[in-house]
Amino acid sequence: MSATLVSHDLRKRLAMNLLGLAVGVEFFENLMFVFAAGHILGGVEGAPHDLVAIQGSYAAGSLLMIVQQQWLSRRFGYRRYVAASLALFLAGCLASGLSTSVGGLAAARFVQGLGGGALFTSSRILVNLMFPPAERAPAVRVFILWVLGSTAAAPIVAAWLVDAGGWSWVFFGAMPPAAIALVGAAWLLPDAHPQAARQPWPLLALAGFALGVFALQWLLLSARYDFLSQPAHLLVLGVAAVAAIAAFFWHQWRHHAPLLPFRELGNPTFLIGLGLYFVYYLLSNTGSYLFPVYAQQGLGFSIEATGWMNSASSLVSLLAVFVYMRAARRFPDRRPQLALGLAALVFSAWWFAQMPAGVAHAQLWPGLVAKGVFGMLAILPVANLTFSQLGERWGQGYATKNLVRQLASSLATAVAAVGLQEQQLDARAELLPHVSPDRPEVAQWLHGMEGVLAARGYGAQDAHQGALEVLSRTVDQQAQLVACEHLYLVLAAIGLVVAAAVLLQRRFK
Repeated sequence: MSATLVSHDLRKRLAMNLLGLAVGVEFFENLMFVFAAGHILGGVEGAPHDLVAIQGSYAAGSLLMIVQQQWLSRRFGYRRYVAASLALFLAGCLASGLSTSVGGLAAARFVQGLGGGALFTSSRILVNLMFPPAERAPAVRVFILWVLGSTAAAPIVAAWLVDAGGWSWVFFGAMPPAAIALVGAAWLLPDAHPQAARQPWPLLALAGFALGVFALQWLLLSARYDFLSQPAHLLVLGVAAVAAIAAFFWHQWRHHAPLLPFRELGNPTFLIGLGLYFVYYLLSNTGSYLFPVYAQQGLGFSIEATGWMNSASSLVSLLAVFVYMRAARRFPDRRPQLALGLAALVFSAWWFAQMPAGVAHAQLWPGLVAKGVFGMLAILPVANLTFSQLGERWGQGYATKNLVRQLASSLATAVAAVGLQEQQLDARAELLPHVSPDRPEVAQWLHGMEGVLAARGYGAQDAHQGALEVLSRTVDQQAQLVACEHLYLVLAAIGLVVAAAVLLQRRFK
């Protein structure tokens, strides 16, 4: 074999891995952020509801870039477009890690969203553009392995980074792979013959769309608090948000050269697939946020132990992919496969909801395995069918799917954070009457704890105060556990409903 052929083969393999790395970087950073969200909020002195602004900013930037992906890639070519996106992503990571306030972090996450928003869409489209049909299957496998590998690595790496260097390193830690991807993009990606823009850049429509998305998400999550005190304010905000988003879609619907051809993406199978994608990302990202809180604050596991459990569950997803690829052809009807994935979610959520305080790691493994099975078995059948009838519009359909992914992912994290806070406060209020020092059994427990602290050298007053603080922390931990278990039961109920709907419908199969 000549040196030229070897070089060409090596370049193709490097390009396959580059496309996987580019999308893997965004998955890696996003999942690290979700895993360490509590530590990050503490670092910028934020409350759980501040996650709405932080995630809403990332979503606005990401969605803004996704809807422009086709326009920008044609205007500048994929090499410059992807390289510039990765450069923006790097700048956003650096700014996020250096942030000292919620507002600063939200602004930095907006820049990150601009950079990372279209990496998934661009990388997947480039697999089809850069490789002929005979080489496409291996390229797709490499792409999937990078996505799954980054998903599996993110929790434990986030745990190590937070434990060793603090919350800022969640962002700094994503910069080395992003920098490698940037160099690779500048070297390996094609220019794809950049064309002059066919139409002016629709700046006003795009800005209105981004602001509308952010305002709508903020509205959905603040309505419960402000509905009675500021109903008119919420009504105006809601009308403005819906009007801005509707104006964008109306502009695109009527435009002869839209950023995304919504008129041509009305295939029923595709639309049902989008709905299932939305539900999957909503459930998956809610679970991704919930489990670290459940394991660390509810059950008292260390951040490293929680990271290992989360990553091990993701490795189960990787194994499920190989099993699915070998067995799926024997079962052409995708509905039972999808329902089985949702059943795994139901079992996982129910299992976690039954765990008492003080359980060992081993008792969580049935739920973790089921969580990993859901991670792949509920999405692969959807991926196989959603785009099957789009033909040449596959790329635009994929971009639309990623709009849905970003909306659902951002909304899920924010809803989980706010919902968990509400549930924790309610559970604590219910527990407090049962731990009053006036109750004999509580007084006896406090007396025993005071004796333990006195034996360690504390004075009488300090020992009494310390015993009260231990009691308060115990109540907080129990309230957090109860709150997490309530949300897990909600996830299980939603999973049951969606599984029944999947089995009863006849079109998406």
